[in-house]
This record gives sequence, C-alpha cells and structure tokens, in this order.
Amino acid sequence: MGRRYFTPRLFAFLRELADNNERDWFKANQDRFEEVVRRPALDFIEDFSEPLYKISKHFTADARKVGGSLFRIQRDTRFSKDKTPYKTHVGIHFRHVATSDDVHAPGLYLHLEPSASLAAIGLWRPSADHAGNIRQFIVDHPDRWRRASRSRPFTSVYGSLSGQSLKRPPRGFCPDHPLIEDLKLRDFTASTRLRQAEVTAAGFMDTYATTVKAGAPLMRFLCEAISLGF
Repeated sequence: MGRRYFTPRLFAFLRELADNNERDWFKANQDRFEEVVRRPALDFIEDFSEPLYKISKHFTADARKVGGSLFRIQRDTRFSKDKTPYKTHVGIHFRHVATSDDVHAPGLYLHLEPSASLAAIGLWRPSADHAGNIRQFIVDHPDRWRRASRSRPFTSVYGSLSGQSLKRPPRGFCPDHPLIEDLKLRDFTASTRLRQAEVTAAGFMDTYATTVKAGAPLMRFLCEAISLGF
C-alpha cells in the first residue's frame, strides 16, 4: 500500500475557492491551503523524482515552493478580462532539464480539479522550428511514430493524440501523405482523465507512474525529433 498524498479535502478547498475567488477569503484560508493543497503537492513532487528518474533522467521533479514543478495558485490577470485572482485547480509540470522554464517544451503535466483532473504528456504549441522538426521526423520514421502514438499500451491509456491542428497541410509536406492528419497537428499532446477516487487513493503515485510510462515512447520520439535527450 503506497502513501496517500491527496485527500478529498484538496478538492473541497478548490470547490470553495471557486465560489469565493477573492483575496480576503484566500488570506483567511491560507493555512488550510498550505495544509491540504500546497504541502501535499510538494511532497508528491519530491517523492515522484525517483520513479520519474527511472522513466527518464532528463525530466525534473522540482519541489521548490516557487519556480519549481508546482504552478502558482495565483493567476496572471494582466492581459485577461477575467480578474479573479486565483486558479481553481492545481497544476504540476515535470519539465525537461534542457528547457526547465518553458511550457512550450516536452513535459508531463498533472492537473487536479474537481470533476476535471487529468494527466497529460507531450509538447504543447512548439515553436515553428520544433514543429517542423517533429513533422519531418514523423515522415522519416513513420513506423516508429505509429508505434509511439497508436500502440495498444498508449491507446489504452490516452486514446489518441489531442490538441489543435492546422486547417491545411503544413508547407513543404505532401497533402497526400498517409500521416497528413498527424503532420497537421499544432500540439503533439495526449491526456487521460483521472477520477477523484484515483487521485485520493493510497496508490496514486504508482498509478501516475504507470500512466507516464505508457506515454514514454511518444515522449522519447518528440525529444529526439528536436535533439533533446530522453
């Protein structure tokens, strides 16, 4: 039996925060936030470093309160019409060591939110150069791409790739290519929903590690396509 990191109290806090998304309420509940949200999340990140290293030594589990794997609860409202000050979910991002401060890089993402928790992998909205490199790598290694994105171990967990696509074939690639829908992808990502009962179970660390392992071939493919180690 593994350690239990997250409890229903985390999700209760997030529900109440959604109903009371204001600074005075959060300040009054700061100690509760630390106890049921931030401390368990940082403990999970710290303890996940060992199983993560066994999957890939090129991704980091950084348990710092600020600037690490745990996203800030505070929202950046500078350019948003929505001025509510706090996020109503917990976001954890295990980043590649070569791009530790960049969300547009290969990464593993854990999202905890009432009725909307998920685990995601891949590369979200890569630069034009990186997107081009990935597309060319798919063309050069089609069988390996199919194994990474369509094998039963992958699809049984993630289903299929998700994210946005270009409306037209990317420039320089044959519109009749058998993998043209893959080549049109703007996001090379996949995700799987998580039930609250899974997240709050004592074995969630193992559950999450198994989920990440199922996506490891895709992560390896994406990293190699843009000349990063896996």
